[in-house]
Amino acid sequence: MKQFCAAAALALFAGAAFAQTYPSKPVRLVVPFPPGGPADSVARILAQKLSDALAQQVVVDNRAGATGTIGAGIVAKSPPDGYTLLLGTSNELAMSPGLYEKLPYDPTRDFTPLSNVINFPNILVVNPHLPAQKLADLVALARAKPGQLSFATSGIGSTNHLTGVVFQTIEKVKINFVPYKGGGPAVTDLMGGHVDTMFATMPSVVPFVKSAKLKALVITDDKRWSALPDVPSAREAGIAALTVITWNGVLAPAGLPDAIVSRLNADIVAVANSADMKDRMRAQAAEIGTTTPDEFAAMLRNDFAKWSKVIKQAGLRAE
Repeated sequence: MKQFCAAAALALFAGAAFAQTYPSKPVRLVVPFPPGGPADSVARILAQKLSDALAQQVVVDNRAGATGTIGAGIVAKSPPDGYTLLLGTSNELAMSPGLYEKLPYDPTRDFTPLSNVINFPNILVVNPHLPAQKLADLVALARAKPGQLSFATSGIGSTNHLTGVVFQTIEKVKINFVPYKGGGPAVTDLMGGHVDTMFATMPSVVPFVKSAKLKALVITDDKRWSALPDVPSAREAGIAALTVITWNGVLAPAGLPDAIVSRLNADIVAVANSADMKDRMRAQAAEIGTTTPDEFAAMLRNDFAKWSKVIKQAGLRAE
C-alpha cells in the first residue's frame, strides 16, 4: 500500500512539474479541413491569440480529407502532451463516426475535450433564379418535382448533407443530393445555377446573401441571427425540428494531464471571450460558446447520439 501511495504521489508530482514548464516549445493546432473555410478561419484567429497567452507559437496545420476524419485521426494518435491539438467540428466528431464503419479514432474515447469555441447555424440558400421566396415555396417545388430539386452538399455525412436529410424526412419530400469536395465548390456552383439549393454553413454564405448572389430562406435555429436579421428562424418558418447548430472546439489526445487541461481550458476561454475575438466572430456570423471540458464532452456525446440516430434511420453509409 505504501509503495502504491508513493508511486501515485510521484506521478502527481511529475504531472505538476510538467505542467509548470508547459509549453516549452511551439504547439500545433490541427485543422481537419482545407485553408479558407470556416474552421480554418477560426483556428487562425484562435492560434494568434493563444500564442500570446501561452508565450509560445501556436501553428495551424491543415490536414484535410474524408470530411475531417484524417486530421482527427492524426491528433488521436499523437502523444497526450499538449503540443498537438485539434480544432474539431461536428462533422468528424459527431457525424462521421455514425457514417463510417471504420475510423482511426473513437470520438468519445480518443480525445480530451478542452472547450467549445464557437457555434453557428446552417442556412438554407437557393439560387436567386429559383422561384422560391420562402421555405413553403421550396417545399412546394420539391413536392411537385420529386427527385428533381438538386441540393448541393460538401460531402457525404457533412453537416449540410445531414441537415438536408432531416429536412427531407420532416417535409416528406424526395430531393437529389449532389456531393462536392468541400463547401466552397458547392457554393460556387449554386451561385452559377448548376444546383438549386443547399444548407450552407452561415459564415460561408452571408456575404453572398447580402450581395444578392444567393437568396436565404431559413436559418436552422429557433431564433433569428443579427448577421441576417430578415431571414426567419426554423421555428418561424414552421419547421422547428430543423434546429441544427454547428460547433468548433478544441480537443487534445486522450490522457492529457489534468493540469494541462486546466491551463488550456482557461486560456482558450479567456481569449475566445475577449472583445476582439467576439467582434471578429460576429463579423463571420458566428457566436462564442465556450465551455468547461466536462460540458464540451457532454455536447459531443449528445450530438454523436443525435446524428447516429439520423444516419441509421436514413440508411446512410460511407466507404
